[in-house]
Amino acid sequence: MKAVVQRVMSASVSVDGEMVSSIGKGIVALIGIHRDDTVKEVEYIVRKLINIRLWEDESGRRWAKSPKDLDLEILCVSQFTLYHSMKGNKPDFRSAMSGDKSLELYNQFLSQMKKGHSEDKIKNGVFGAMMQVELINDGPVTLELESLPEKRSEPEPQPAE
Repeated sequence: MKAVVQRVMSASVSVDGEMVSSIGKGIVALIGIHRDDTVKEVEYIVRKLINIRLWEDESGRRWAKSPKDLDLEILCVSQFTLYHSMKGNKPDFRSAMSGDKSLELYNQFLSQMKKGHSEDKIKNGVFGAMMQVELINDGPVTLELESLPEKRSEPEPQPAE
């Protein structure tokens, strides 16, 4: 499982021109699910997202406070394209988990996020939809987190087209 994390001043997700979710200060987490991911990878990413220290504390010490410490919002957006490989100039998404299985794991991820932080602080896009994500990056601060299964099967390399 992979998360691309951006510290934001605000963010929103729209589908077909209609805003479906928005947050103020917090983080946007783009979530990719690998075809070999299990609940173990979900638990790791949830723990990291809730506790990632991206903000200053009261004394100005950098990288000291987490979304949970500051009671900030987290906007989660499913994004299968995070697990791609390039086949020439064309992306190949065979490493991403299939739709139905990934929806189930993504829903488990959201449930654990709400249990680990605060249900009203966890926001979500629309799984599988074409979404427009708007954000005001704070810093900018962008980090990548990944939890790797012990025995991950990678696709065989394919010749370039």
